[in-house]
Amino acid sequence: MSETLWYKNAVFYELYVRAFCDSDADGQGDLRGLASRLDYLQSLGVDCVWLLPIYPSPLRDDGYDIADFYNIHPDFGTLEDFKYFLDRAHELGLRVILDLVLNHTSDQHPWFQAARADRNSPYRDYYVWSDTPDRYADARIIFLDIETSNWTWDEQAGQYFWHRFFSSQPDLNYENPAVQEEMLKVVKFWLDMGVDGFRADAVPYLFEEEGTNCENLPKTHVFLKRLRRHIDEHYPGRVLLCEANQWPEDVRSYFGDGDEFQMGFHFPVMPRIFMALATADRTPVVEILQATPEIPDSCQWCTFLRNHDELTLEMVTPEERTFMWNTYAPEPRMRLNLGIRRRLAPLLDGERRKIELLNSILFTLPGSPIIYYGDEMGMGDDIWLPDRDGVRMPMQWDDSPNAGFSNAPADQLYHAPVEGVVFDYRTLNVAAQKADQGSLWHTIRKMVAMRKTTTAFGCGELEFLAPENKSILAFTRGCQQEVMLVVHNLSSTRQEVALDLLGWQGAAVKDILSAKDYPPVGPGPYSLNLEPYGYLWLRLQNA
Repeated sequence: MSETLWYKNAVFYELYVRAFCDSDADGQGDLRGLASRLDYLQSLGVDCVWLLPIYPSPLRDDGYDIADFYNIHPDFGTLEDFKYFLDRAHELGLRVILDLVLNHTSDQHPWFQAARADRNSPYRDYYVWSDTPDRYADARIIFLDIETSNWTWDEQAGQYFWHRFFSSQPDLNYENPAVQEEMLKVVKFWLDMGVDGFRADAVPYLFEEEGTNCENLPKTHVFLKRLRRHIDEHYPGRVLLCEANQWPEDVRSYFGDGDEFQMGFHFPVMPRIFMALATADRTPVVEILQATPEIPDSCQWCTFLRNHDELTLEMVTPEERTFMWNTYAPEPRMRLNLGIRRRLAPLLDGERRKIELLNSILFTLPGSPIIYYGDEMGMGDDIWLPDRDGVRMPMQWDDSPNAGFSNAPADQLYHAPVEGVVFDYRTLNVAAQKADQGSLWHTIRKMVAMRKTTTAFGCGELEFLAPENKSILAFTRGCQQEVMLVVHNLSSTRQEVALDLLGWQGAAVKDILSAKDYPPVGPGPYSLNLEPYGYLWLRLQNA
């Protein structure tokens, strides 16, 4: 695989700088602290680190409300600290991508302050204004539990301004060529510094048009193709990852003809993995992936189990959403917007076999997988914190005070680490898991290593098998001469399955995770016996 296609077989690691490691004992994680822990990420085996926003911000939306695109939030350090971290990451063979928030700014950004203060300011046209809140009436409200309109009256400006997210985040006006130029300058600044690409936030909403839902408009793609062309011409090998919480057929357009985004999140497959587990039925996963359109050879999906946001249930039916809430979020406090504010391990009641099973599915389905920091060891959460803060807790490094995250007094931490019976940092931490060869951490590390060295998982075609037993999710991944047969038991009981491996008669069968040899494929159905929530990664090798 060429160097410019590095992302197709990469494992990504998403982290929150504030939560990772505090180097100066002020209770906040920072870039110097993160730099000191990069050897941990190297030992886990990940390829690319995705940082949540690190820019100056009033933090009304945890940094997605940016007040300066060209600097670092003082809690995290300085531009010099960022450059030190980036150079250290590159020395260790790790790539780094940043969040690129194209759609909006903070209302504290100097552009918006100038825009609201003077109708004649050139910055007035950097945002979308109206004398009435009735325009673009067909656009949905995304944060339904907080916002009642996409328009907010600004007393100083004497007009309404447009926002698709919080009212403290006015949308930029991409009809203005100056805005497009400004954002290309932002991209150039960070690429010149050496970052390896961007996860582009909320890209479906860049343009507005009356009579539409103001999502996925053709003008949006014209600008994004321009952005990609600019990067390819001046910074080859850098990657753009599209965050569009849409159906796969809608996200497909963001790949273009291989001339827009190289990568795109596959949002709908994630809740269906949880649905399949809850029902012990593979159907939801199979149906969504069979409905997923082909993408250009140079492109790749990005898959995940959890991230910094709520587990979104936008891409399911109302009945499925109710089922998911009742199953995984029985307490109202666990729910947020149209989703669930829980980490992976608490969602699965800390059950090790379920956690392993879902990670096995993540690492073997098409797409480059993303690990959310701490999920590699089964970290917990705190549903009693506001918004999504409960899934953005301090990393649990060891059993020392403050979980080894910070030397600040406990009352100065941005949040206390997780405590409790199951997920307490004093028993669940990196040091303890690394010392235990049988821990979840070592299992995930092994999966990461096998995922990266198995070409078929990065670029292989997906073909589902259809055994009568619906509790079995089985498929092959084939690329060049390598073929993997992956089998998952979604049920809580031991399951036997007979698989039709027509065309593979005589092939040797080896589990690459355990190095165990299985009987070669014979002329009839191939029988396997799986433990509750068991999984197998079997290489098929023709004699």
